[in-house]
Amino acid sequence: MTQSMSRVGKCIDNGPMEGFFGILKSEMFYGKKYKSLDELAEKIVEYIEFYN
Repeated sequence: MTQSMSRVGKCIDNGPMEGFFGILKSEMFYGKKYKSLDELAEKIVEYIEFYN
């Protein structure tokens, strides 16, 4: 992933990434508990591979 470098008011490239991260958080983070940061990172990688 790369940082968006668009100007203020030009959110065309920000919308898809914000949508993706919103879905990721609602499906992978909210209401769930993970034993470690490594476990969470592993689950996020699995989700991104599935999403792609």
